[in-house]
Amino acid sequence: MKAQLVPIYFKTADDPDFLAQLSKLRELLVDEAEFLAPVKLGSKIPATDGVIFPQMLGEAFREADKIAKLPQPLLVVTSEFGTVSMWDWEINSFLSAKGIRVIGPTNLEKTKQACKAMALRRQLKTSKLLVFQDNPASGTGNQDDIFKRFYWWEPECVEAIERKYGVKVEKRSLKKLGEDAKAISDEAAIKVWEEKKRITPIGKLQSRAVLSAVKLYMAVKQVLDQDPTVLAVGMNCLNESMFSDTTPCLAWNFLYEDQRIIWGCEGDLVSMLTKVLISKTLDVSFMMTNLYPFQMGDAALKHEHIPNFPEVDGPPENYILAAHCGYFGVVPQSFSTEWKLKEKVLAIVDDNATAIDARFPTGKITLVKLMPPFTRWSIVEGDLPKYAQFENSHCLNGAVIRVPDGKKLVDDLVSHHYIITTGHNLNDLEMVSKVFELDCVSV
Repeated sequence: MKAQLVPIYFKTADDPDFLAQLSKLRELLVDEAEFLAPVKLGSKIPATDGVIFPQMLGEAFREADKIAKLPQPLLVVTSEFGTVSMWDWEINSFLSAKGIRVIGPTNLEKTKQACKAMALRRQLKTSKLLVFQDNPASGTGNQDDIFKRFYWWEPECVEAIERKYGVKVEKRSLKKLGEDAKAISDEAAIKVWEEKKRITPIGKLQSRAVLSAVKLYMAVKQVLDQDPTVLAVGMNCLNESMFSDTTPCLAWNFLYEDQRIIWGCEGDLVSMLTKVLISKTLDVSFMMTNLYPFQMGDAALKHEHIPNFPEVDGPPENYILAAHCGYFGVVPQSFSTEWKLKEKVLAIVDDNATAIDARFPTGKITLVKLMPPFTRWSIVEGDLPKYAQFENSHCLNGAVIRVPDGKKLVDDLVSHHYIITTGHNLNDLEMVSKVFELDCVSV
C-alpha cells in the first residue's frame, strides 16, 4: 500500500521549480507514494493520507494560519535528493513553534519511512488483529496466577488500541482451532510438509510432532485465507495450551515467510501491534522475547531454571538475558543466522509440542514496546554480544543483551515482553512516531 499524498503549492502549480521537484519526488518515491492532483494552499483538500510541500516559499511565514488547517503531520521535502532543503529549517522551526506538526526528513530513507507510516495509518483503519483464545486467565487455565496480570487480556487494552489506531481486534476460539487442526488428515499435512521440509531444518523431532505443527499452520491459514484484512495473528498458546497438542511456533514462521503475517506469542496484542508498526515502516528484523535483567537476581534465575547468569564484560547490572519458551524466541527463518525446529522445553505445553531454536546476528539491537495508553513507546538501544546456553533449563539458548544504563532500564521497563530489532533504530522510530503522534521514552 502506498501513501496517498496531496502536493501543496503557494502561488501556481505551473511554477517550474514546483513542477521539477514534484516530478523528482514521483521518481524517488515511486514505491512509497501516490501523488494526487496539486492543491493551492487555502483550498479544500481531498481525502488523503497526508500533504507534502515540494516547494517552500517565504509566504509560509505569513500563511501559517492556512498551513495549520492542513492534515498533519505535513511533509516538507524540498531538495532534489528527497530530503528537506537546509534553507527550509527556519520555516519548519517557525511552523513548529506555532504548534504545526512538520516532518522535514534529512535523508531519503526517512522520507520513505514517513510515507510508509502514513500508508499504514490508513491501512490500520480497515485491518484486524486476530487472537485465538477462549477464557484467558479465567481460573481454569495454566499458570493463571501469572496470566491474570497481563494487560493485553483487559477490555480496556483492546479499547485503547482500537481508539488510537482504528484497527479492530477480533477474538476466535482457540479450542475450536485446535479441534479443526486435529481434524486435518495426515495425508493432507504430509502433502504440505513435503513442500516445506527441504527448507525447514528440524532436530530429532518425531513425525507426529511435525505433522501436528503443520496441521495447526494449515488451520490458521484456512482462517486467514478467508480474511485478507488480518495483519497479525496470535493465540493464547501457553495459558490455554490444553486446547492444542502443539504450539504455533512453526505456523508463525511459515505465515511470516509466505505472507508477511505478524505473529503474537501468548496472544500479546501490544507486542503484535508494536511489531506491525515496525514491520510496515522499517527495514529491520524483529522478534518478541522475555527480558530477564541480571539485576532481578534470583527471581529471574528461578523462572529460567538456571543457577547463575552468564559471564559478561562490564558491570552485570547493564546486562539482560533474553529467552522465551526455552530458546531465544520465535524468529522467522529469513531473520536468522541459525534456525531449527526442536522439541518443546516448557512443561506447560503438550509433550508433542515444538519450539524454535534460532539466533539473530550479534551486534547492535534496539528494544521496543508500546506503552499504555499506546500514545508512547519504550525504546532502548543496546548490543547483543553473544548467546548463552544452560543445560536442563528453560534457557537452552538465550541472548545476552547489553544496555547503556541497566538500573534506569529496570526502573522504566513496561513489560516482560519486549520486541528486539536489529540495529540502532531510535532515530528511525522517531520518524514513525511523528506520523502516529507517539512519544519516545528512551533510556
